[in-house]
Amino acid sequence: MKNIMTRRSLLKSAGVAAAGAFGAPHILKGELRYQPSWHSLANHPEAAWFNDAKFGIYFHWGIYSVPAFENEWYSRNMYIAETIPHNEGHLANQYHQLVYGPVSKFGYKDFIPMFHAEKFDPQEWAELFRKAGAKFGGLVAEHCDGFSLWDSKVNKWNVAQMGPRRDVAREMARAFRNEGMKFVTIFCHQILWGWYPTEDPTVDCSNPAYAGLYGPPAHPSPFVFSPSKLFPPPPKNFQEVWETKVKEVIGNYQPDLIFFDGRLNIIDEQRRIDLLAHYYNQSEKWGKEVVLTYKDKDLEAGTATLDLERSRMSNLVSFKWMTDTSIDWKSWCNVRNPDYKSADRLVDELVDIVSKNGNFLLNITPAADGVIPEPVVQRLRAIGAWLDVNGKAIYSTRPWKVFGEGPTQMTGGAFGKKETLEYTAQDIRFTSQGKTLYAIVLDWPQNTPEVVIKSLNTNDALVAKGGIANLDLLGSEQKLSWRHDAEGLKIKLPSEKPGDFAYAFRILLK
Repeated sequence: MKNIMTRRSLLKSAGVAAAGAFGAPHILKGELRYQPSWHSLANHPEAAWFNDAKFGIYFHWGIYSVPAFENEWYSRNMYIAETIPHNEGHLANQYHQLVYGPVSKFGYKDFIPMFHAEKFDPQEWAELFRKAGAKFGGLVAEHCDGFSLWDSKVNKWNVAQMGPRRDVAREMARAFRNEGMKFVTIFCHQILWGWYPTEDPTVDCSNPAYAGLYGPPAHPSPFVFSPSKLFPPPPKNFQEVWETKVKEVIGNYQPDLIFFDGRLNIIDEQRRIDLLAHYYNQSEKWGKEVVLTYKDKDLEAGTATLDLERSRMSNLVSFKWMTDTSIDWKSWCNVRNPDYKSADRLVDELVDIVSKNGNFLLNITPAADGVIPEPVVQRLRAIGAWLDVNGKAIYSTRPWKVFGEGPTQMTGGAFGKKETLEYTAQDIRFTSQGKTLYAIVLDWPQNTPEVVIKSLNTNDALVAKGGIANLDLLGSEQKLSWRHDAEGLKIKLPSEKPGDFAYAFRILLK
C-alpha cells in the first residue's frame, strides 16, 4: 500500500498545482478541463457526495440468473468439460448436460428467452436499497457474458430487445434517483475477450452470427482453458466496441459512479485514458461530481478510486478507496444453495471500512424472475435498522487519528477469506465529525459491566488528560457514567442493549 499512497500523493500534488493554474475559466471558454493524459486526469477531485455516502448496494442479475447454479461464471463454466485438465467449472458442465442437454445443442444464448423478469419492480428494489441505508445503488450493466442490461444500439444482445424486453438500466436509474440515491453502473465486459471457447467448432460460441454475445469467433480463449497464461490483447475492433458501450451508457444514463471490474489493462492504455477524460469532461457539462473506480494496476493511482474486491485495507490510509463484496460467500448472483453472510457481519465490515477511509459497496442477488430472496431482504432491513440508530457514526464522518483497536486485524489485498474476521467486543473502530469522536464497539461485551477503550488513555497524545467533555450511546436514553485514566476510557454499560450488532459511543472532545 505504501507505493500506492506515494504515487497517489504525487499525482494529487501535481493535480492541485495544475488546477490552481487553470482554475474554472475553461468552462466559459468552452475548453475541456481534462486532457487525455494521466497527469491531467490526476486533477479530478474526489466527489464530496461519495466521501459522505459510505454505503451503496448493487446487483448481479442477468442470463446467468436463469440456471442459478454455482455462481455468475456459469456462462463460462458450462462449456468446460470435466475431461479438460487443470480447470474448474466442470460441475456446471455436468449440471448443464443433465438439465439442459449437451452444450453443442443448448448454448448460453438459449437461456435468453427464459429470462422473463416478470416480477421485476425497479421502484420496489430502489426503495428497499434506500431503507437499507444505501446512498448509492446500481447494476452490473454488462457482465463478462456479453449481455447488456441497457437498450444498446451497439450490442443487439441486450435486455431491451431480448428476454424481459425492458431497459433495466434506465428503469433503475430513474428509480434510484427518485429515492434520492446516486446511480452506479458496473462494467465487466472487457473480460469477454477470452471468456468463451470461440475456437471450438462443436459449440455455438464459434458461430459468427453470435459474435456480438460471445466475442470474435476463432480467437484463442486461454482465459477459459488456461487462465494463468498470457495471451494477446484484444484487437482494435473489439476495443472499439468495448469503449463505445461505455460511452453509450455515459451518454444515455449519466451514471454518478462507474465501476470497472478487473483486467482493464488488456485495453490499450491510451484508450483507457481517453475514456476517463471523456467521462470526467461529460460530468463537467452535467454539472455534477462523478466517481470512477478500478482494480489495482488497471489505471494510474490518483486518477480514479481504488477498489478492493472482497477485501479491504488493513490500516487507515490517506486516500479514498472502496470495497465491493457480495452478500453471498461464494456467488455474486442468485443460486439454488446460497450461503449468505449475516447482517451482523455486514455491519462490522461497513464499520471497519469506514474507519479506514473507505466506502462499502454491497452486491445482492435477485432471482431471474425479479424477486429479491427473502433472506437477502431480511439482511438489508436489519442493516437499515442499524443505520437508523447509528448512522450518525457513519454518514458524513471522517477517519480519526487511528482507525481502531482490538485483536482482530484484516490482511490487506483482494479476496479476503471466510475464516477471518469474527469481531469481538474488544474490537473498536473510530470515526469522527468535528469535535465528535465515535467509538464503535463491534460486539456487546459479555460478563463485564464496562467497555474499556485503551486508545483513549490519559497518557496518550491522542486525547490529552481531561480532554473528554461528555459521551453517550447512540440509541440509548440512559445517562452513562465513565472515567478517564491511564488505562483508557472506561464506560459503564447501560442495563439494556440499544439494538443489535455494533454499538456506537458518541464522545464529545474538548
